[in-house]
Amino acid sequence: MRPTVLLYNPRSTSPGKQRLPLSLMAVAAVIDADYETEFIDGNLIADPAAHIIERAQATRATLLAVTVMPGPQLTQAVPVCKRVKAALPGLQILWGGYFPTQHADVCLRSGYVDFCIEGQGEAPFRKLVDTLHRGGALDEVPSLWYRDAAGNIRQTPRALPVPLDNLPWLPYHRVDMVRYRARNYLGNRVYNHNTSFGCPFACNFCAVVALSKRRWIPESAKRMADIVTHLHDQYGADAVEFHDMDFFVSEERVADFSERIKPLGMRWWGLGRVDTLMGYSDASWQKMKDSGVKMIFMGAESGSDEVLERMNKGGKSGTEQTLAIVERMKQYGIVPELSFVLGNPPDPMADIDASIKFIRKLKKINPATELVLYIYTPVPQENSELYEEAKRLGFKFPATLDEWASDNWATFALRRDPGTPWFKDDARRRVRNFEAVINAYYPTVTDMRLQSSSMKSLLRALSGWRYKLHWYQWPYELKALQRAIHYRRPETTGF
Repeated sequence: MRPTVLLYNPRSTSPGKQRLPLSLMAVAAVIDADYETEFIDGNLIADPAAHIIERAQATRATLLAVTVMPGPQLTQAVPVCKRVKAALPGLQILWGGYFPTQHADVCLRSGYVDFCIEGQGEAPFRKLVDTLHRGGALDEVPSLWYRDAAGNIRQTPRALPVPLDNLPWLPYHRVDMVRYRARNYLGNRVYNHNTSFGCPFACNFCAVVALSKRRWIPESAKRMADIVTHLHDQYGADAVEFHDMDFFVSEERVADFSERIKPLGMRWWGLGRVDTLMGYSDASWQKMKDSGVKMIFMGAESGSDEVLERMNKGGKSGTEQTLAIVERMKQYGIVPELSFVLGNPPDPMADIDASIKFIRKLKKINPATELVLYIYTPVPQENSELYEEAKRLGFKFPATLDEWASDNWATFALRRDPGTPWFKDDARRRVRNFEAVINAYYPTVTDMRLQSSSMKSLLRALSGWRYKLHWYQWPYELKALQRAIHYRRPETTGF
C-alpha cells in the first residue's frame, strides 16, 4: 500500500470563485507516481480541520502539506493547523508558499508547523517526502526550515531552480475539475494555469522577490499550448486565466504561444509589466489579439515618477509609458487592467492625490481602462527604501501566527486598510471614496451584471456630477447603491 500525503488548500476566496489549487497540484505531481495524494480544499469544505483529521486517521497519513498566502489563507490555516496538531500530534505539518518563505521562523515557533519550504517547492518537496517516508537527514533537504533535536530552528541552502518543462504535468485527474470551472467575463468554462515561476524584477513592495530571488522559470510555448489544448479538449475550457507573476517576460514565447492556440478560439487573461509590453512589436500585439487575449493586468502603481523610482518600478519614464500602453491597447481592443499602490510613505495624502490626478488622465485616454486600487503595505525585503522608511516610521510585523491571523492583520494582507502608523483614516477614506465614485462612473467589465445600458446609465447619472467636479467626499448615495445592487470594484483574477 502506497503512503498517503494530504494536501490542504486553505480558503482564499468567496464561495463559487475557487480556482484550481495550482501550487499544491504542482508539488503533488512530483510524487504522484509513488505516493497517494488527497486534496482538501477549504474553499469547498465547511470544516477542513475535521476532514483532515478524519482522512489522516483513515489513510494513516503522516504528512499534511499546506500552501499559505497572507490574508484569507493564513487566517484559516492557523486555527485549522492548530486544531489538527492538537488532535493528531504525530501528523507532521509542512507549510509552503509566500507567507512561510518570508516568515518561516514565526511559523516554526508556533508549535504546530513542523517544516517550511521556501521558494520553488517541487524538488524540495519530493526530497522531504522521501526523507520522511524512507529515511534520511533533514539537513540534506534543500530550501527547508525545521527544528533540530534540540529545538533550534535550522535553514538549509536554497535548491537550484528546476525548469518547468522538466516537471510532470499537473495531476488534473486528482481533483474534481468541474468544481473549479468558473463563469466570468472571459467565458463560461474558465480554468486557471501558471506557465512560469517567479519574476526577474525587483519591485520593492512585492512578495515575489523573496519567493523567487529574481529568477523567472518559464514553460516553453509548446508545453503551454499543449496544456491549454488539453484543458480545451478534455474539460471544455473556453478561456484561461494565467496566474503567473509575469506572463509576458519573453515576447518570443508569447508570440509563439499565441500562434499555437489561435485555432482553439479561446479567450485569455495574463499579468505583465507596462515597460515590457510597450517593447512588444505590433506583430506580436496582433498575434495576441488574434489568439483571444481580452485583458492584461499591469502594475501602474503610482501617478508619480518619483514614487515609481523609489519602488524600483519604472524610473523617469514610468508614468509616460503607462499613458502610452493604455492608448496602444485601445487600438487593439484589449482592456488594460491597472493596479495602483496608494498611500506610500512618508506623505500618503500627497501620493494619493498624485495618483488620483493621474488616473483621471488615464481614463480620458482610454475609458475602458480597469482600475484596482490597493493601499501600500510593507513587504520584508533587503535594500528596500520603502520598507526601511516604514520601519523608521514605527512599522513592525507580528511576532506570532496568532497575531498574524487576527482580523487587523488579515485586512493588512489584503492591502485594503493596512493600519500602518503613517496611514490615517482621512487618507483611507479618500482612497475608498474616490474608488466608489470612479467605479460607478466607469463600471467594471468584470461584473457581467453591469453591462446593461440601463444599469450603466443609472450609475453614471448618480456619480457623474461628483466625477466632473472632483467631489469625492461622503458618497453615501453610491455606497447605498453598492449595498443594494452589489456593484463592485474591478476584480483582478491574478493578483
